Amino acid sequence: MKSFSRIAVTTAASTLLMAPLVYGADTMVAMLPGKLALDQSQLPADADLERRGATIGRVDIRVDDVFEETQSLAAPYRMVNGLHISTHNETVRQQLLFRPGEPFHRRVLDETERLLRGQRYLNEASVTVVRYNEDNTVDVEVRVHDVWTLSPGFSFGRKGGENNTRLKFEDTNFLGLGKQIGMERSSNVDRTAWRLTYVDPHLLGSWWTLSSAYSSMSDGKEQALALSRPFYALDSRWSANISGSSEDSAISRYSLGKRIERFAMQERQFEFGGGISDGLHDGWTVRYLGGFRYDARAFNTRLDEPDAAIPDDRTVAYPWVGIEMIEDNYLSTRNLDQIGRTEDLYLGRSVRLEAGFASTAFGSTRDAFIVNGALQTGTDLSNERYLIHTLGWRGRLEGGSLADAVLDANSRFYLRQSERSVFFASVAASLTSHLDPEKQLLLGGDNGLRGYPLRYQAGKTNALVTLEERFYSSWQPLKLFNVGAAVFYDAGRAWGQDAYAAAPSGWLQDVGVGLRLGSARSGLGNVLHIDLAMPLDRSNDIDSVQLLIETRKSF
Repeated sequence: MKSFSRIAVTTAASTLLMAPLVYGADTMVAMLPGKLALDQSQLPADADLERRGATIGRVDIRVDDVFEETQSLAAPYRMVNGLHISTHNETVRQQLLFRPGEPFHRRVLDETERLLRGQRYLNEASVTVVRYNEDNTVDVEVRVHDVWTLSPGFSFGRKGGENNTRLKFEDTNFLGLGKQIGMERSSNVDRTAWRLTYVDPHLLGSWWTLSSAYSSMSDGKEQALALSRPFYALDSRWSANISGSSEDSAISRYSLGKRIERFAMQERQFEFGGGISDGLHDGWTVRYLGGFRYDARAFNTRLDEPDAAIPDDRTVAYPWVGIEMIEDNYLSTRNLDQIGRTEDLYLGRSVRLEAGFASTAFGSTRDAFIVNGALQTGTDLSNERYLIHTLGWRGRLEGGSLADAVLDANSRFYLRQSERSVFFASVAASLTSHLDPEKQLLLGGDNGLRGYPLRYQAGKTNALVTLEERFYSSWQPLKLFNVGAAVFYDAGRAWGQDAYAAAPSGWLQDVGVGLRLGSARSGLGNVLHIDLAMPLDRSNDIDSVQLLIETRKSF
């Protein structure tokens, strides 16, 4: 383990690497250190190895440093490598879906790669067969690339005409053990808050995850604790979870981007459940789920706004059962939603259905039938064209009427025009019925309509269309940033009268340009967006140009 030498030097290294981010290093060619590996062309094909009944032999793990070791590596980069605490081999080994002596399946190695690439403290992962042995075993190398994860820093964002700031200290790979610790102070249009978090994704070396959070906010406080064992792989046979949270906060209602009133809400949630599965068969996994949920919400006026309309207190408590089906169909690609990073695009079909019954016998304020669900399907249209649809719904049936019912639909289309350019289009819509009174369906600069103030339109139904030409460069200034750009068009509108907001004003459109910055060197985020958007259907109270600065998980 490498240690820190001086606090000042550590801060300098953090400053060098701080940036909202993507991972972007090329997958390296695997080679067992200290052993001569066969040329890849001489190894039996994966299908042939499976037919022979080959088993896993030696498993070697190689962790590459933040900056690639080269003779020309400048002093600041060598300093960062020297200060960085590398991910322990055992931290990587805990996440492998195979062990020595188990049958070789290429599918399992591919899924392990996807699992490792999903970790914030790694930017690339490869699992490669490097040797076939006379005893019908295969030696495997697992190679990952670290990023800098100890990140004190300050960030600023702006969207919908409102600023937000964050002062944060975070380590997403504490001491190279894969654990996450964080402390931050944030300020946005809703509140200022101090927040402490801790996540252990492999508690005591197991697949159990322990997570906790505590927040002290200007309008209340939050506490959360959860212990879970997820279906961590397609062939996982069981899952379990228990969680609880308590939050006191202020709820705001908006009209035309302006807050019109606030009231206090106390929310108490508790859940336990789990599932069983027979594993993966013929490319599908089926999981049977169940559990119990409790959600109690109490509302009060605030001293500064005594005339706000207050919802009735409400408790929804219910046992539920469900089923989930997932098709194993992934495609590895680059330069779609990330810049210079391997992406695992899901092109399969999946469905999740849940049904429950809330009863006064369980503490609910009224009886209700609960229905939740989600569908997804992806299609490879050939020639690097992809179409992905998602559909989700939730709601209650109370006394023969729908309550808090929401239907969300989204379609995304990708058309690769070259290695460095992609046309992207999306259509999203939401339909609601009798939303709970503390909720609004809002559309504005904070959720896709980039040329307008945040939370600008409110209604019972809305739709958003986005067209975007994306550009991905090979330029990497100072070895820190992967640079991209976008030209975009947004159009959206709301329908139906919100009980507290002005009537929707029809279709709103904007056009704009944006800069995208990603980094392979830090675990703080994914892609920094810097956008200039110009509304095409603005009234006099809307600025002619909107500046948006935010970090997102994708392009």
